[in-house]
Amino acid sequence: MKNTRLLQTVGVASLAAIALTGCSSADSSSSSASGSGLSGTLNATGASSQEKAQLNGWIPGYKKIESGVTVNYTSTGSGTGRENFIAGSSDFIGSDRAYKTSEIADSTFPLCTAGTSLVEFPAYISPIAIAYNLPGVDELKLDGETLAKIYAGKITTWNDSAIAALNEGVDLPDTKINAVHRGDKSGTTGNFLAYLTEAAPDVWTYGDEDEFPGDLGGASADKTAGVAAEVQNGEGSIGYLDASAATQLQTASIKSGSDFVAYSPEAAAEVVAGSPLEDGREATDVVKKLDYTGVEGAYPIVLVSYLIGCSDYADDSKAELVKSYFSYVISDDAQKAAAAEAGNAPLSDDLRQDAQAAIDAIK
Repeated sequence: MKNTRLLQTVGVASLAAIALTGCSSADSSSSSASGSGLSGTLNATGASSQEKAQLNGWIPGYKKIESGVTVNYTSTGSGTGRENFIAGSSDFIGSDRAYKTSEIADSTFPLCTAGTSLVEFPAYISPIAIAYNLPGVDELKLDGETLAKIYAGKITTWNDSAIAALNEGVDLPDTKINAVHRGDKSGTTGNFLAYLTEAAPDVWTYGDEDEFPGDLGGASADKTAGVAAEVQNGEGSIGYLDASAATQLQTASIKSGSDFVAYSPEAAAEVVAGSPLEDGREATDVVKKLDYTGVEGAYPIVLVSYLIGCSDYADDSKAELVKSYFSYVISDDAQKAAAAEAGNAPLSDDLRQDAQAAIDAIK
């Protein structure tokens, strides 16, 4: 059922307005839009999962429309991005999770007018791939309990009976498992651990914070690219990472419902479509409460990466630029351009409508 919380409060944006700002970096002829003559610079930091979408899709596509605007996006990781926005050093940020309501209540945001709400909305939906490095093992099936035991250090070799039971007929080696986790604060970690918490609550009792529990061991690597490199260079390794960085790696199918599902944007989108908005949020705070427990036919490990800004900027010129850029990012053309570069799932019409209503509130 489509959520109407935001629409009732802010109002529905015209889809024509989206079309007037949307132009794919891959095919600028798909829109006859012209820019509004804006000029200025936006400096942003945050989620490494968004890097390909930002640098290869959204930013060059937006530049074709608003040639006078420069958008700089530096992949720092979600945690650093959120810290930067609290410090006032980033005009907007990307983050693989939204701010918790307690963080919003306890923080001041220097770029925002005091007492006003944040704008947070999903901009990038992607599977979290489980990549592995086992030469000769072309297909691998895993479930939540087995993954939880691997990352908790309770399964330490690839021929463990629990893994073998899921992979009948597969010749699994006795290679030691090298479980790779993010060393930096990351919403990818938070989403992966949230999945383990729900899928294997008796095994994974270590919480779902954005920092991997340091006392569990395993290999640590910074950012998405670091995890990919660690897995690729280490036989016996396994790691969780945004699927856009896993295209050259072996990846596992994950148990969901009664079957094992390979990652794909479409399968990840099924989980997001079936998840409600979080209660207790401001009207401009469009945050999904993800259901990780496994929808039949869906890929159950997914991240929803957010764009975050102010609903009321202290600097009106920044507000105008952020509002314009955010509107472009959620357009159909921009989402398709990002998907071509990063393999993410384009936003549904309902989610785009909720996001646009939040963006329209920016001033």
